[in-house]
Amino acid sequence: MYSRPLVVLVVALFLSACGGLPKDINPVQQFEVERYLGTWYEIARLDHRFERGLSNVAAQYQWRDDGQIRVLNRGFNENKGEFSEAIGRAKFARDTDEGYLKVSFFGPFFGSYVVFDLDDDYQRAYVAGNNRSYLWFLARTPTVSDEHMDDFISRASELGFQTDKLIIVDQSKNQ
Repeated sequence: MYSRPLVVLVVALFLSACGGLPKDINPVQQFEVERYLGTWYEIARLDHRFERGLSNVAAQYQWRDDGQIRVLNRGFNENKGEFSEAIGRAKFARDTDEGYLKVSFFGPFFGSYVVFDLDDDYQRAYVAGNNRSYLWFLARTPTVSDEHMDDFISRASELGFQTDKLIIVDQSKNQ
C-alpha cells in the first residue's frame, strides 16, 4: 500500500512536469491577447498521441465569462472519417503581456502553451509545450508560403527541436 505523502509527491511531480518553460525558450513579450484571439490553423507539429491521425486541425480562441480563454480544437480524424473536437480553457501562467499560458482539456490538469515567436501582424505563431517534444506552427490561413515554412524550420532547428520529425498538416478540408 502506498503512503499518502508518496502519492501526493508523485501527483505533484506529474503536474509540475506538464508545466514550465523549455530551457532557453522564451515567451513573446508585449503579447496582445486580443490580437491573438480567433482562428489559427495548424501548419506543422511534432507528433504526440492526442493529435495522432488528425488532419485539417484548427484552433479557435475566445474569451470566457470568467476571464479565461475558451479553446476549441478541431481536427479531421482520418480513421473515423469525421471531425472531432476538444474544448479546453487557457489562462496566463504569469503576466498578461507575455505569451506564456497554461491550457487544460482535462479538469485541473494544465500544460504549458508557450508562444515563442510571433510576427508583428499576428498571422504566424510558433508554439512550444513544456519541453522540446511539443512544437506547433500556427497561421491565420490554412497554408503558408515556402519561405514562411523554411523560416519556421530554421528557427525551430536552431532552438533544438527535432524538425526532421515534423508533420506537415494536411489542410485540404479547410481551404
